[in-house]
Amino acid sequence: MKNLRYCLPLLLLSLAACAPPTPEAGDKAVGPKTAAVPQLPATDNPAELAAVRAAIQANMPDLAPEAVRASPMPGVYEIQIGMNFGYVTADGRYLIAGDLTDLKTRQEITEDRRREARVALIDKIDRAGFIEFAPETTPAKYTVTVFTDVDCGYCRMLHRQIKDYNALGIAVRYVFFPRTGPNTPSYYQAEEVWCSADRKAALTKAKTGVDLNSDKSCANPVMEHLQAAAQLGLRGTPSIVLPSGELVPGYRAPADLLQVLQHTAGALPPPPTG
Repeated sequence: MKNLRYCLPLLLLSLAACAPPTPEAGDKAVGPKTAAVPQLPATDNPAELAAVRAAIQANMPDLAPEAVRASPMPGVYEIQIGMNFGYVTADGRYLIAGDLTDLKTRQEITEDRRREARVALIDKIDRAGFIEFAPETTPAKYTVTVFTDVDCGYCRMLHRQIKDYNALGIAVRYVFFPRTGPNTPSYYQAEEVWCSADRKAALTKAKTGVDLNSDKSCANPVMEHLQAAAQLGLRGTPSIVLPSGELVPGYRAPADLLQVLQHTAGALPPPPTG
């Protein structure tokens, strides 16, 4: 039992890795259109959820879910820790570590929850904390959030085509994700970009390999961005979060990204595979 107590949090943290793989850059296949999370059963009431939480705590004192909800399965409850999800029985005894899918409707219930959680986390980032490149003459049709590293080759490729994304109606909001972590050259470069009088111009310069050698002492959101990337479980750059909460890892050419956005918005059927 002692070993189980320490292993279970690790088991929950592995849930994200158990999700169906998202296509890599260049793949044509994308995930299914985001569906609304189904109406939960009438058992979703505060008193019952509190009892489930207490049962979980009794069996696993070290486990403190951020949320406990009813699931579409009778007698089984969804628990959430960050971007990780699991399912437990009402007595808190049995844990299902994996994604829940409705085989009748093909709805990815757990992945839909992740999409919701990603949107909620992005919404917590101060709007003044983005560097946005948007279409100049017409309103954007879509706005994506891109976690970027100034030293990332594919991030630089994406940025070289920023006008092409904008021409297709796609606004790009950049969030810093220096993969080398705090107190590293990439991290300092991100701070220097933020502290520049013209952040967009500075970011463009940094992405061409120019060392800004400028002030980095201003108040900046780089650490907040880095923490958001960690909470999202991001492992590489660029990482693109769509308005639906869909996560698209890696570089996507402008036309390919537009197709993904149109599909998730219901404007296009899934593109063919192969």
